[in-house]
Amino acid sequence: MGLFSFLTQEIAIDLGTANTIIIHNDKIVVDEPSIVAIDVSTGKLFALGEKARQMHGKTHDNIKVIRPLRDGVIADFNAAELMIRGMIKMISGKTKFAAQSLRMIVCIPSGSTEVEMRAVRDSSEHAGAREVYMIYEPMAGAMGIGLDVLAPDGNMIVDIGGGTTEIAVIALGGIVCNESMRIAGDEFTLDIQAYMRHQHNIKIGERSAEDIKIHVGAALPVLDSPPQDYVVRGPNQMTALPIELPVSYSEVAHALDKSLSKIETAILSVLERTPPELYADIVNNGIYLTGGGALPKGLDKRLADKMNIPFKVAEDPLHSVARGTGIALKNIARFPFLMR
Repeated sequence: MGLFSFLTQEIAIDLGTANTIIIHNDKIVVDEPSIVAIDVSTGKLFALGEKARQMHGKTHDNIKVIRPLRDGVIADFNAAELMIRGMIKMISGKTKFAAQSLRMIVCIPSGSTEVEMRAVRDSSEHAGAREVYMIYEPMAGAMGIGLDVLAPDGNMIVDIGGGTTEIAVIALGGIVCNESMRIAGDEFTLDIQAYMRHQHNIKIGERSAEDIKIHVGAALPVLDSPPQDYVVRGPNQMTALPIELPVSYSEVAHALDKSLSKIETAILSVLERTPPELYADIVNNGIYLTGGGALPKGLDKRLADKMNIPFKVAEDPLHSVARGTGIALKNIARFPFLMR
C-alpha cells in the first residue's frame, strides 16, 4: 500500500455490448444500456444509457445515437470513451466518489485480439483511469456465480451476452479451452426481426424485437408454464398500414432455433477439446449458463437434452460477470490471470 493509496478509487466495469455495469465498494452503482446519443454539431454527449436508448430510432439529423460496442469489442473509440467517462460521472451522483486516482478492472471477451484489448485499455485511460486491469468474461462469470476458479476441478461456463457467446473450460486459475463466437443476444434480436418480416409481413425495429425477446423469449416450442402472448405493432411492409398482432413464445423459439443450434455446435466443439479428467468433472458438476442470453425459457432443458449433461442457469445471470469482476478487483494480488 502506497502513502496515497487512500486516494485511489477502485471500480469494476462489465463493458457489455448491450449493458454496462459498474461496481464500486461491492455495490452495483451503474447498470445502463451501452448506448450514447451525441450532438453532431458539437460532438458532445447529449444523452447516455437508458435516456439514449429511448431515443434510438427516433432522432433527427442533429442527434446521432451510437452503440459504441459491437460483438463484444469497441467499434467506436470516441463514443466508447464518452460513454465510460459519462458513466463514471454517474457514480459521483450516487455515492461519495472522486476519481483522484482511478484503478479500473474491465472484462473483455476471451477471443479478444491484441488490438481490441489495446482499444479497451486506451478508452479506459482516456476516461481517467490510472491503472487498468483486464479479465476474460468467462473467468469473471465463473467467479460471479461462486465457483473457485483456482481449484483443480474443471468447470464449464457458457456466457451468452449481447455481442458474443463465451464458452470456456476453467481449471487452476486458467482457461483450458474456449470458444468466443459472435452469435448472442444481438443476433437473437435480428432473428426475431427477420421472422416477423417474413412470416407476418410486419416491419419492427430493434427495440420492439428486444421487447418480444424479453417478454416471450423461449428456446423450446413447448413449455410447461408458457408466458402470455406479447402484442406487437408496426407497419405492413406491402401497404404501410398499421398492424397489431400477438406473438407467441413458440414462434420466438422457432425464430431463434438456427442461432441456438450454432451455440450448441460450439459447446460440443469445446467439449471435444476438453481433457478427459476435466470432462469427467464437467459431467459431474454440470455446465453453468450466465448472461442475458441465458434467460430465454427452456434453454437449459434444450441444451441438457442435446448434450446429456445438466445445465444450470446462474441465480442472477445478467449480473454474474459484473460481480465476478468486482471480486477480482478486491483480490488483484491473488489472481495471476489478470492482465495489464
